[in-house]
Amino acid sequence: MMEIEEVNNCESLPLLSLNHVSLLCRSVWDSMRFYEEVLGFIPIKRPSSFKFNGAWLYNYGIGIHLIENPLMDDFDTIIEPRPINPKDNHISFQCRDVEIVKGRLEDMGMKYVTAVVEDEGNTVDQVFFHDPDGYMIELCNCENIPILPLSACLFKPRMSSFGRAVFGPAKCGFVENAMMESLSMDMLDISF
Repeated sequence: MMEIEEVNNCESLPLLSLNHVSLLCRSVWDSMRFYEEVLGFIPIKRPSSFKFNGAWLYNYGIGIHLIENPLMDDFDTIIEPRPINPKDNHISFQCRDVEIVKGRLEDMGMKYVTAVVEDEGNTVDQVFFHDPDGYMIELCNCENIPILPLSACLFKPRMSSFGRAVFGPAKCGFVENAMMESLSMDMLDISF
């Protein structure tokens, strides 16, 4: 396992990864069924100290925490379901085969929208659909477009993402180091 050491002097938080996404839902059971049957999540034990109806699910290295709020409609003035819009807020999951996803959604009678992203000869296929509470889900083959840092911190001084100049020798932070190491490993794999 690769060990990554933080070498940046900036005041970034010691984050490791995304742990979970928490979603309000009208019915825990309807949402659990959706995340189990459609996306393959598995219910896991949730702390017994919670005094409200909810559920925790886990798979693919991420958790989904459902919190039941049957009064959700009282806060939402939209009576009709929102259109499926790829430019709306969504949760995205990587998948191996977008065609299998589309076939499964069709078999389940679910509405979906597709989109294609192209960049320098690489193509990403996307499928967007809603969960029972109208949260949008994206399934895609996003690994087709490489993750490249906007600045190559090893080669030139850079500005931080927040517009502050980074003074002194150019040092990479946790994310830049991880991305550059991953990119280097990918380039080694390609070259052999």
